[in-house]
Amino acid sequence: MCDKIPFFTFFESFVPPRDLGLLLHDACVVGGSMDRAERTMELELTASAPLPEAAVTALRQLLMDQYQLRQLRLHFRTPRPAEDKSDILMGREIKGKPVPIDGLNPKMGAVVVEGKVFAAECYETRKPGVWRLTFDMTDYRNSVTVTKYMEGKEAQSMQNAVSPGMWLRVQGNVELSRDGKDIQLRPFHIMKIPHKPREDTAPEKRVELHLHTKMSNMDALTDTASVIKQAIAWGHPAIAITDHGVAQSFPDAWHTAKGKIKILYGVEGYFVNNLDDRIAVHGPQDQDFSDEIVCFDIETTGLKVDREAITEIGAVVLKNGQVTDRFQTFVNPGRRLTPEIIGLTGITDAMLADAPSPKEALTAFLSFVNGRPLAAHNAEFDISFIRAGCRREGIPFDPTYVDSLILAQNLLPELHKFKLDIVAEYLDLPAFNHHRASDDAAMVAYMLIPFFQKMEKELGIRRLQDINPQMLKLRPRGSKSSRFPKHIILLAKNKMGLKHLYQLISASNLQYFKRVPIIPKTELMAHREGLIVGSACEAGELFQAVKDHKDWAELRRIASFYDYLEIQPICNNMFMLRNGDVQSEEELREFNRTIVRLGRELNKPVCATGDVHFQEPEDEAYRHILLASKKFPDADAPLPIYFKTTTEMLEEFSYLGEELAHQVVIDNPRHIADLVEEIELLPPGQLFPPRLENSQEDLNRLVWDKCHALYGDQPPQLVVDRLNVELGSILGKYDVVYMSAQKLVQRSLENGYLVGSRGSVGSSLVAYMSGITEVNSLPPHYRCPNCRHVEFVTDGSYGCGADMPDKDCPVCGTKYVKDGFDIPFETFLGYGGGKVPDIDLNFSGEYQSNVHRYTEELFGKANVFKAGTVSGIQDKTAYGYVKKYLDERGRTVNHAEENRLTLGCTGVKRTTGQHPGGMVVVPDTYEIYDFCPIQHPADDVAGGLLTTHFEFKYLHDTLLKLDELGHDMPTFYKYFEEYTGIPVDSIPMNDPKVYSLLTSPEELGVTPEQIDSQTGTFGIPEMGTNFVRGMLVEARPKNFSELIQISGLSHGTDVWTGNADELIRSGTCTIAEVIGCRDSIMLYLLRKGLEPKMAFDIMEAVRKGKVAKGGFAPGWEEAMREHDVPDWYIESCRKIKYMFPKAHAVAYLMSAIRLMWFKLYHPQAFYAVYFTVRGDDIDYEAAVGGAAVARAHMNEVKRRLKEEKNAKDEDVLVSLQLVNEMLVRGYEFLPIELGKSRGSKYVVEDGKVRLPFCSLKGLGGAAADALENVTIHGEEYLSIEELQQASGVGSSIIDRLRQVGALGELPESSQVSFF
Repeated sequence: MCDKIPFFTFFESFVPPRDLGLLLHDACVVGGSMDRAERTMELELTASAPLPEAAVTALRQLLMDQYQLRQLRLHFRTPRPAEDKSDILMGREIKGKPVPIDGLNPKMGAVVVEGKVFAAECYETRKPGVWRLTFDMTDYRNSVTVTKYMEGKEAQSMQNAVSPGMWLRVQGNVELSRDGKDIQLRPFHIMKIPHKPREDTAPEKRVELHLHTKMSNMDALTDTASVIKQAIAWGHPAIAITDHGVAQSFPDAWHTAKGKIKILYGVEGYFVNNLDDRIAVHGPQDQDFSDEIVCFDIETTGLKVDREAITEIGAVVLKNGQVTDRFQTFVNPGRRLTPEIIGLTGITDAMLADAPSPKEALTAFLSFVNGRPLAAHNAEFDISFIRAGCRREGIPFDPTYVDSLILAQNLLPELHKFKLDIVAEYLDLPAFNHHRASDDAAMVAYMLIPFFQKMEKELGIRRLQDINPQMLKLRPRGSKSSRFPKHIILLAKNKMGLKHLYQLISASNLQYFKRVPIIPKTELMAHREGLIVGSACEAGELFQAVKDHKDWAELRRIASFYDYLEIQPICNNMFMLRNGDVQSEEELREFNRTIVRLGRELNKPVCATGDVHFQEPEDEAYRHILLASKKFPDADAPLPIYFKTTTEMLEEFSYLGEELAHQVVIDNPRHIADLVEEIELLPPGQLFPPRLENSQEDLNRLVWDKCHALYGDQPPQLVVDRLNVELGSILGKYDVVYMSAQKLVQRSLENGYLVGSRGSVGSSLVAYMSGITEVNSLPPHYRCPNCRHVEFVTDGSYGCGADMPDKDCPVCGTKYVKDGFDIPFETFLGYGGGKVPDIDLNFSGEYQSNVHRYTEELFGKANVFKAGTVSGIQDKTAYGYVKKYLDERGRTVNHAEENRLTLGCTGVKRTTGQHPGGMVVVPDTYEIYDFCPIQHPADDVAGGLLTTHFEFKYLHDTLLKLDELGHDMPTFYKYFEEYTGIPVDSIPMNDPKVYSLLTSPEELGVTPEQIDSQTGTFGIPEMGTNFVRGMLVEARPKNFSELIQISGLSHGTDVWTGNADELIRSGTCTIAEVIGCRDSIMLYLLRKGLEPKMAFDIMEAVRKGKVAKGGFAPGWEEAMREHDVPDWYIESCRKIKYMFPKAHAVAYLMSAIRLMWFKLYHPQAFYAVYFTVRGDDIDYEAAVGGAAVARAHMNEVKRRLKEEKNAKDEDVLVSLQLVNEMLVRGYEFLPIELGKSRGSKYVVEDGKVRLPFCSLKGLGGAAADALENVTIHGEEYLSIEELQQASGVGSSIIDRLRQVGALGELPESSQVSFF
């Protein structure tokens, strides 16, 4: 054999165990021999990772058994990439010894460094033909920038040679950067080097049950997909996802796993035991309330039971509501008291000098107790000290005791604090000397008297052992607990468990949120079915109890609640040693041993987990920065909570012994994983639409009714075929999606607001025929509005109907309507109609809230939710964290290292939000919890909004989302029709004067110098920015099709700059020929003769940037060349990273043309409407001061922007440009005048534009409307004082009106002076 044969092709019928199959996923047979007669075989095999010896042994035996072989020899080898010529990217092979990047300085000259590339780009400089290659690389001790200028063949060879993730060896000169503030490496030679990632070579693999991703808010850095791929490569059979309180990484985990590994969907919840966390009665002894009980209290040298000592014991006997006996003794602690303790208790060293020893005092105290039940306030504290002292002295101590603190919390829920003195005061008990044992003990007794009476009277109980069941009923009172939450791990065992997990996450966010989303035990108990409950980390209830040295019975009680108990490497808890909670590492080990003993005694599995917060050891540096941003004092303390291999975890727990370590690290976690079913997170490709009665019939009727209205009783076959294809993909599957959008659009139209479409919905002819979009996606054509005669132009000579010359119908002589924008349906629903439609609609911002309410009316409020979003740390924010972190520590690093640290922190979740218009609809036959949890955006409990917990991109193919966006354009339309009486849909799309504004302002009656622009497109959406105006001047579009190109080029990524602009500039092609929109690729390739599916696939790959990233799929480039697709077109495709849909561009441009038409032919109305809709930043003084003032203000804003860019000044500049343009065109603003100015509407008055009240800075909408309401109907006022009283506006607003002369001759007061 000489070819590689995949292992599972060679052994086609062999089905290994899951773990073994994962190890063999990329194994190949590369050679060998077989003796059929002797039934022996010897094989050479390769695998990307070495197979453990045990795995090879098991594989050999399984193969011999299945194929009845007498002998089988398997020789596995792991191929190592050779440093051959293909590894040399530039220059020659590098053999020098690398030096640490940390030690680089310009005096070193030529050096060799090795590291991983984390940022790279190669681009052409302003000097044509000169390219700059620059990349940052790191050895994780420091980083360096490598920079090389190149020309000719060298530049061509290096354009895509270096990319992030590569490991390189570079030889070059260390130099100062051009500004002299940094160092960089100028390379002579660059070569790829092999890098062996961490491997898990243990023969049997563990399962990680506790792992946090970037979704754990500002706490973890693990990339979900990356860590799951690593677990797959390591051969782990399963991995858990347990973020803090959220499930937002579940979809990524599900998509990444793809059946190669089992995902355990879980959460590390913030758990409050509001049920039985601190029971009132401990121990079995029972008696009536009237029987004798010993109430006691102690004073100590401090709070830590394992290192402090008792200084006083006081006790009293309570019998039948009376204190009958007393006990008090000091105790010599054998140490000096601190001033704080002396001040708190009043006990001095002198008082303790001759006191009994601990043994004598405890013996005397227990003799006084004489087997009777005990009672204390916060009894856990007092009992723990007594128990620890007895243990040290060898004195038996196993009491029954009552905790009056728990009784107070449950019986006095109206109190918020329950310290002994506070409760005593509330109960009106006698004054006492707090923090002296004998007085405190007596006060406990006096407190128990009313408590016992209350329980007898209200609860009907009178014996000690009846108390706890009643306390369990009282504990859940109130929806939120003031107790500090503990951690808990919840894993979904099956689909029901997943739904219960979603319900718990939702409840924790909606009902119990208090700084964090809290899961009360009562909620957990109600939803426990289908869940596996783990005890979590050191912040868990069980570990805290172990740390606090609670008695064994209490530890057993706590541990019994959990399905498995968790222990972690002691390195995870070393902070407890640093802050003094423990005295040695051995104490930490002993905590884990205690939990192991509990597990053994209770027959519960104990599982070792890593509490993973980042994937690789070197990622710890990024977490230090995150913790520092949250003001953690120990942010820089080492905490290696990375994703550990099986061997590393076995080493961490070696102190338990080999057998026990194997059990907690491997056996038990795998057992937990085996309890979990393979859960399908969301049904792939299955949409769950809501119900709309008769949606199929209604959509079919609407479509054909409009088709016949436009194209006659016998529509052209082209139209019929297109509609049949689309309806075949839509009816019965997506008809509810279409009819939902249709009903929303229709409701908006009925209320006087047109609706704009966005995205690729205009690609669907059904959407046009049903009234969802005004974009007709058919090829360019003429249609007669009278006799319905139709002529299609399908030879590509016109890009759209708007570009065709005017023509009369040859049948009846009526002027043709020109229509059609030639957009393939596949852009919308995919090839064969396989994509879930995404209908985006632009409603007027004034009407958007009505649309949202109508959606709830259509589908039921309980079934409609806002689409949630997740916001991660962005580059700029991350850079701020890094700079602050370094500055606070007095550290200076180079730019490359800053960049590495910044990139390491980006993407970590900061907050959640809501989509601006996305509404998610759940069918009424399901609950939202069947799909995902819900929450308040940004944890805004007061806001009341509910959003999906998952980002909608993960729910897109499962639930209906309606994009009901608020937009200015429908508002523009409404006001244009109101101001002019001209329907906006009657505006022609091919007026030459309108098109002239794209390249010159002359039709406006102004020169470029007067308005600082070569175009007349200020204020026109999509056409007014500096970038697009520059494109217009360079490309000089002459028709609608070329405008579509401009829109596509301006919205795409790497479509114009360095691509189309160079092709146009060099004369290679024209604006009409370059690739502008994604759809044009498919149409162009179809016209060239490519097979339709391939044309569609190429379009999809190019527009998503897949070709730019990974090249064309096999056969594509060859097919294009065979069909005479030119080289420039193919190379242009290689550069594109994102492309705009043609339908979206058309919808935008129809709006732009209409606005330009009004600007040209109805200028006063245009400016009045523009400033009514977008006048927030108007400069009143510039408007009334004339063109010279406006120009001066513009220059001042430009000066400020040149010094420092800011969004506010940019908005002010846009407004000033329109003000200046209007004034130099000869149109005027009228100042604010009482009785004529509106609150916020600019109105046309005698050919001029009247400024409204809101045009004054500092005068808000409410005040503006109030002034309009009391002046617009001709009201007359005797004074300013009377106007202010009528309008209710403040004095500052009156002052502002006075400053601009808007109050005219009105006197200040109505009072008349006679002197």
